[in-house]
Amino acid sequence: MKERLNRMKKLIMILLIFTFTISIAFAVLSPKEQIKKTVDEVINILKDPKYKGKNKIQQRRTALRTEIGKVFDFEEMSKRSLGVYWKERTSQEKKEFVELYKDLLERSYIEKIESYTDEEVVYTDEKIENSKYSEVKTKIITKDKKEIPIDYRLYFTGKEWKVYDIVIEGVSLVSNYRSQFNKIIRNHSYQELVKRMKIKQTEELMREK
Repeated sequence: MKERLNRMKKLIMILLIFTFTISIAFAVLSPKEQIKKTVDEVINILKDPKYKGKNKIQQRRTALRTEIGKVFDFEEMSKRSLGVYWKERTSQEKKEFVELYKDLLERSYIEKIESYTDEEVVYTDEKIENSKYSEVKTKIITKDKKEIPIDYRLYFTGKEWKVYDIVIEGVSLVSNYRSQFNKIIRNHSYQELVKRMKIKQTEELMREK
């Protein structure tokens, strides 16, 4: 009798673990669903009357940054953009670079997406490789029927899908910046790169005022 009860307890535990695992699996959004959720939120912000107008630029971009930050992995993007030079950085340098690069990437993406408030977003394809990497292809169809492709590259953290690169009209943001960063570091220094990024950040902040 006692042995039978023990077997029942083990069976119940296995069923509970299995049920819990399945519930987590169903709770995870697919790459396409994750991107669509974020893009929908971004478009809602752009269409919201309370964020329209030149005097609302900072409020609008703060709201956009909040949504983008939920799905973009800026540390991973920083690693990929610095390439071999990432490992050479101290913990403090890495932290500083991630913040500067985050600001740079957010501005690049936001400035591009801000001009597409009333256009249609079409999700054309979703590819998943080894359950770890994915690419979600989208295109923005403008009022004059021009198509602008924007593709999102994601990786699975074990809990959710995160963006590590964006390809806008065939140009990878990460690859593009890596090329620029590597050139500056090779010809000058890492410190010179950070200096230029800070100057660029200050100029952009002044422009927004």
